[in-house]
Amino acid sequence: MRLLFVTDARSPISKNWIRHFIERGDEVFVASTFEWDEEGFSPRQTEFTPVAFSAAKKRASAPSRASSRTLSLRTKIRQWLGPATLPAAALKLRAFIQKVQPDLVHAMRVPYEGMLTAAAFDGLAIRPSFLISIWGNDFTLHAPSTPLMKYYTRKVMRKADALHADAERDVKLAHEWGLSVEKPALVAPGNGGIRSGVFYPPPEPVKHPIIINPRGVRPYVRNDLFFKAIPLVLMKQPEAKFRCVGMQNEPQAIKWLKEFQIEKAVELLPSFPHEKMGEVFRGAQIVISPSIHDGTPNTLLEAMACGCFPVAGDLESIREWITHGRNGLLFNANDPQSIADSILLGLAREDLRSDAAGLNRAIISARADYNVNMKRMEAFYNALLQNPAV
Repeated sequence: MRLLFVTDARSPISKNWIRHFIERGDEVFVASTFEWDEEGFSPRQTEFTPVAFSAAKKRASAPSRASSRTLSLRTKIRQWLGPATLPAAALKLRAFIQKVQPDLVHAMRVPYEGMLTAAAFDGLAIRPSFLISIWGNDFTLHAPSTPLMKYYTRKVMRKADALHADAERDVKLAHEWGLSVEKPALVAPGNGGIRSGVFYPPPEPVKHPIIINPRGVRPYVRNDLFFKAIPLVLMKQPEAKFRCVGMQNEPQAIKWLKEFQIEKAVELLPSFPHEKMGEVFRGAQIVISPSIHDGTPNTLLEAMACGCFPVAGDLESIREWITHGRNGLLFNANDPQSIADSILLGLAREDLRSDAAGLNRAIISARADYNVNMKRMEAFYNALLQNPAV
């Protein structure tokens, strides 16, 4: 197959897909909306296709490194002004598509890679098949944010020939945003799945009350209320320790530590390479995801594979993986007391954590194994190419 990935190629999620199909022997081309380090990869050809001001962040080594306030402001600016950059950016992508002549274009999220692809297709007399992947907040956070975001989201859904989503919820939402119910859809983890050689349980359960927050700094994650919940936990579990990945030197996080007087209980960690996160998860009892917009967080599945007890915001997409009180706990992410109560219950119930660890290993093996899901994706690609776009 001749495959073109339109993606933020810095992302470990994107690299999982790109690497798989290169190693499989397909002809892989990459149009990245951010400049990226191609070391370890050998696509046939790459093109830098900046959109929505992504060129301004070309030196960043990974997404979501800025402060929480900066990210929130940047998100709003991109939602209002980013779509205006699509026509010019589409010219570059259209020329690249015409040059490499792929069989299939896989855009790996709606804003702005899917929007860019849909705009590029406007000038093509004969176009390749178009597969769109949905990321967790494409519909719930970005799509309704501005009139142009609404317009381009609907445009993507009308033009896409097939859908990949990491939650059944997003298949339903895609239909509401204009994807024909006759178009094929596949539900599988956004990163392709969990690599069992990296994410596996520790030899013995963790004995210390350690809680890990792997979500980093994102505008749709209520880290403000997570930090506010920590003193409530420490009142009843003074030995509890909190590790926060991707928050080292984050000014707002440092301010919260001082404000809530929790410096001794919280460790702000740097971002780790993806292959190192298994070791990080195996050192914790509980993983927490205080998000108010999400599909299926990859870090949540990875932590579950490593034996962490999942405690997460109560969202429809999360309930596809976690049954409250059985293999994890769900809370109101807008309520610090709810967050604290769930953490405390998880720490107190060793039996619940033990039972959940076994259940979650079985769930990950059955539904989220990387090799199994990428085979499903290969079959999905092939089926799509047997029914090409008209």
